[in-house]
Amino acid sequence: MRRAALLAGILFAWTPASAQVQASSDTVRARADEGAAAIVARMTLAEKLPQLLNVAPAIPRLGIPAYNWWTESLHGALGPLPTTNFPEPIGLAASFDAPLVHDVAGAISMEVRALHTLGRQTGHLGRIGTGLDTWSPNINIFRDPRWGRGQETYGEDPYLAARMGVAFVTGMQGPDPDLPDVISTPKHFAVHSGPESTRHMANVYVSPHDLEDTYLPAFRAAIVEGHAGSIMCAYNRIDGQPACASDLLLKDHLRGAWGFRGYVVSDCDAVKDIADNHKYAPDQATAVAAAMKAGVDNECNTQTIGDVGGLPDRFGEAFARGLISQADIDRTLTRLFSARLRNGDLPGVASAPGIVPVRMIGAPDHGALALEAARKSLVLLKNDGVLPLRPGVRIAVVGPLGDATRVLRGNYSSALSAPPVSVVDGLRRAVGGGQVTLVPFGESITDGDRIPTSALRAPDGKPGLLARYYNPVTPPVLPFAPGTDGAQLAALRYETNAVVTRREADVANRAFDLPAVNDYHRAEWTGFIVPPETGSYRLGLGGSGLLELDGKTFLDVGADHHSPLPTLKTITLTKGHRYAVRIVSTARGFGNTDLVWKRISAQPDADLDDAARRADVIVAVVGLTSDLEAEETGVDVPGFKGGDKTSLDLAPDQVRMLERAKATGKPLIVVAMNGSPINLSWAKDNAAAIVEAWYPGQSGGAAVADVLTGRADPGGRLPLTFYRSVADLPPFSDYAMTGRTYRYFTGTPVYPFGYGLSYTSFAYAPLTVTPSASGAQGGMRVVTEVSNTGTRAGDEVAQLYLNFPDEPGAPRVALRGYQRVALKAGEHRTLTFDLSPRDLSAVGADGIRHVMVGRYRVTVGSGQPDTGVPGQSAPFTTTQAAAIPL
Repeated sequence: MRRAALLAGILFAWTPASAQVQASSDTVRARADEGAAAIVARMTLAEKLPQLLNVAPAIPRLGIPAYNWWTESLHGALGPLPTTNFPEPIGLAASFDAPLVHDVAGAISMEVRALHTLGRQTGHLGRIGTGLDTWSPNINIFRDPRWGRGQETYGEDPYLAARMGVAFVTGMQGPDPDLPDVISTPKHFAVHSGPESTRHMANVYVSPHDLEDTYLPAFRAAIVEGHAGSIMCAYNRIDGQPACASDLLLKDHLRGAWGFRGYVVSDCDAVKDIADNHKYAPDQATAVAAAMKAGVDNECNTQTIGDVGGLPDRFGEAFARGLISQADIDRTLTRLFSARLRNGDLPGVASAPGIVPVRMIGAPDHGALALEAARKSLVLLKNDGVLPLRPGVRIAVVGPLGDATRVLRGNYSSALSAPPVSVVDGLRRAVGGGQVTLVPFGESITDGDRIPTSALRAPDGKPGLLARYYNPVTPPVLPFAPGTDGAQLAALRYETNAVVTRREADVANRAFDLPAVNDYHRAEWTGFIVPPETGSYRLGLGGSGLLELDGKTFLDVGADHHSPLPTLKTITLTKGHRYAVRIVSTARGFGNTDLVWKRISAQPDADLDDAARRADVIVAVVGLTSDLEAEETGVDVPGFKGGDKTSLDLAPDQVRMLERAKATGKPLIVVAMNGSPINLSWAKDNAAAIVEAWYPGQSGGAAVADVLTGRADPGGRLPLTFYRSVADLPPFSDYAMTGRTYRYFTGTPVYPFGYGLSYTSFAYAPLTVTPSASGAQGGMRVVTEVSNTGTRAGDEVAQLYLNFPDEPGAPRVALRGYQRVALKAGEHRTLTFDLSPRDLSAVGADGIRHVMVGRYRVTVGSGQPDTGVPGQSAPFTTTQAAAIPL
């Protein structure tokens, strides 16, 4: 309250009496900008410089609390309480349902705000994840299936990415972008989509055509239509200039053509890269100056995870050398403090968003939405009639991901979410446990799921583990001297008495909600592992820490362990036996230790054969995990390197398992979990059915079971082209779009963009095409009728594509509209598509967007034209060109 009163006093000092409650003659943004300028005017230079980093310290004399701009919520809020985990964005894109994405973002926004409330209650503001902004969505174009972070995006098509991006931004920010619930930060601006190994140094040469045609449309839509309040610049260079010092991107397009008025944040270490890796600046002072002069307002630096020691000095040196001015600093800080006033972090702007209670984190209606989103994300790629499964069917679930739960979450997700539902658990709930047999797989690179609470017992016999938190005897003195943080942290000694002792569900650092626990602390969990079945298990730790089993050291993983893959050892465990366990971890404001395991078989082939004899169908759950395809990892194994893929093939042990399952003669249903295209050619030729499930979130297994059993109709469509091999593609490092994505790929894919089946059938009436009064170049309306011609209800995604005049630069075909509709058996629905001149436009070889003169074809149907799916086409002609602004 004292801080709020102090800050209110500052605002009162500059605000005329007539405007203290509501200055009706000014806009909300103008009032916030003026208030922010007043705050900045009262700050000393020493107070200003640290505010330029993602970790902004408190200024007690002005009543300003600490603030950390680093908040992630790509498909769920990341926090210390069980937050709701929605499908990975690539799965949300497969829903082809922008209103759904808007609702998902709105639910996430509410949980982000509730985490901010928790931060205020516990005194932990300033930590990652407590801000009222979020570094989401990722609207880069998934141009190449090898990119490990493509799962974070909305796919390969600029139009689809734009529509999903706008839906997410508006859902996150709420109805008034000037008073956002949570400020949305689309990323990574721009021309960023792998390889991960070179992202800090790559100089990407991109043609004017590809820049305007592919890499910028989604960002333009997020800013111009969605009114995103922030944007994140990327690591790479574009035609010689670092993205975070790019005149082309930050000046010409963002603040120039698009009229952006928000703030720019750098990707983490991207400003540091300007000097260290790009060599665009001779030193760090010049690097921060180059970024600020180009328009970067807030620098994310990974050093702030431990400490900010020395980082503000670079800005001070740049100021002392005349590289940046007081006006530059004040302009930047005014943008940042205006954002904090408008999102309600700081008081003083009327009608700022209210406080969301902590109880809204993981709210039941959010869980129901996660299940709906997962159902809508699933894509049925093949079905010879085996689906939906008939009542009473006996099912053998095989494959390394059949009982997996970590795979459901995808990347950029909280380890703490609602209890995850695996595919085997979902099927058991749907058809009865007696009809479903799980066949454990052998040791696999995908192993390692959090041990569930049901298999853990605290010393008092209750579910979970006993957690103790120990503060340091002498808290570290901050800031650390540059380069000494590791040694000083290693030298910390902890108190012998725990400051907090409580029972917790499992091993995870939950200290954020404990005001008494220091940011730098040691956590210890004790209790028992009680296996539900006798057999072989891979047991270990995700992240670093010490694991003792029955009083002996089982694993000791040092703090220098940075691989996302868990450290596992194989052990035989007996059903019902109580194995004493102790886990110790140290944390610097957050922890990264998980207790994980995986039930495996010593004879998986024999087990599969035996289960198949007793089953009617085999459900094989295969794919990848977001530990393998990920962001800049140290993983270097066959098929993966540094987070990216080097092959589209499934792991050899999975391929062998599929072949063995096929050889049993029982119908084989393949469920694929992955965040990127994989080679499904074998499954297409051999399986009875294929369901693409992506990384479907906390309720993924329930959604898969609902689709397999027919409780839900599979209505998802592919937001990506599924290729056969990387040999079909240009080099990964080549950012030219020739030969990439459905718009420019001339080969034959395994499954095309936009493809997906249903359990019912659809038909389309002939199109009615009505040009605008000024002619087709001014826009047009396309009307058709879609009918459910089958015997059951189902979802159809009506997709509108354009074929363009034969001019250089025009794509082969391009999506320009879509509508997802639910139809009962025999139901008809009139669909109307209004196409703007921008929708009708294409980009010439010179990079200029315009409506081309000539003959077009418009098609509305169940997928791309000329792929054999239901649909209707009609020609139209434009007689005048029409220029489209940037």
